[in-house]
Amino acid sequence: MIVYTKLWETLKERNISQYKLINTYGISTGQLDRLRKNESVSTNTLDKLCDVLECTLYDIAEYVKRPEKN
Repeated sequence: MIVYTKLWETLKERNISQYKLINTYGISTGQLDRLRKNESVSTNTLDKLCDVLECTLYDIAEYVKRPEKN
């Protein structure tokens, strides 16, 4: 599954708040909520975040294998 833990670290490193993402860059609160919950988001959102943060996809997302169910 894709997790966005790195996004929050990158935001902190770049000194960009969620407020700024919403009000300056037009990222919706709904998309941020989905990112917080590691839910699916559009590639357009990921592209915009990479552009705003001047980073790669690797800096905001990573694949983590789901635990196996018994």
